[in-house]
Amino acid sequence: MIPTGLPERLAVCSWSLQPATPAELARHLAEIGIPRVQLALDPLRDEPAVWGDAGKILAAAGVEIVSGMFGTIGEDYSTLESIKETGGIVPDATWEQNLRNIETIAALAAELKLPLVTFHAGFLPHEPSDPGYAKLRDRIVLAADLFAAHGIDLAFETGQETAETLARFLTDLAMPNVGVNFDPANMILYAKGDPIDALRTLRPWLKQCHIKDAVMTRVPGTWGEEVAAGTGEVDWEAFFACLAETGYDGNLAIEREAGDQRAADIRAAREYVLGLKG
Repeated sequence: MIPTGLPERLAVCSWSLQPATPAELARHLAEIGIPRVQLALDPLRDEPAVWGDAGKILAAAGVEIVSGMFGTIGEDYSTLESIKETGGIVPDATWEQNLRNIETIAALAAELKLPLVTFHAGFLPHEPSDPGYAKLRDRIVLAADLFAAHGIDLAFETGQETAETLARFLTDLAMPNVGVNFDPANMILYAKGDPIDALRTLRPWLKQCHIKDAVMTRVPGTWGEEVAAGTGEVDWEAFFACLAETGYDGNLAIEREAGDQRAADIRAAREYVLGLKG
């Protein structure tokens, strides 16, 4: 069963379109036909002269900002090993600056009245006995509290660990404003398990979902390949059926981080998911 009200719940990840300005972003969204966006917040912090009025510009264009996203310092996605070492708020060398950046991002999200912000927390240790487990948990508590002070939820991107590891961590964390931004393609890209099984495991913590597709690597230890939605290995009918069973009625943001025709691929993704039959 495909969830009802799907057209009004679709959004686009702003970074997929690589816009230079908020006005350019608004134009892309108008051409695609989706007036809703998950907005990358780092440009608002780093380039206030260009992006400082993004909220007003997008609102004037009839665009709704449904959520935000931020990155962390020094992330290196060139290999699975490099992102494991540099990703999220795990590295000690960048933690203090990341915390300062998160505090700024939380304030910007509050100004935009966003209900949710997402990010890659970094690789979670599999076992609670790992010294890195408590360290990451404590850092996430600090970050989540900064957003909670503004009434904002915080969600982790999925894929960098198995769904079971993430579910155990979230159960231990037990913070109501913390959950997951479920990305089925990431489960494939990182080779961390079947996306639908992962969705069933993580559905108690769903805050938002991404529409993104991928194919599994043929070389263990290397990245899978992101592909246009509907052309990869995500079982989209099963994905939406699982969401319907769960009663999930949140946003679904289309993300495209590869290829040289991203706007066209996002438009095609919209048509693809709206054409699915339950």
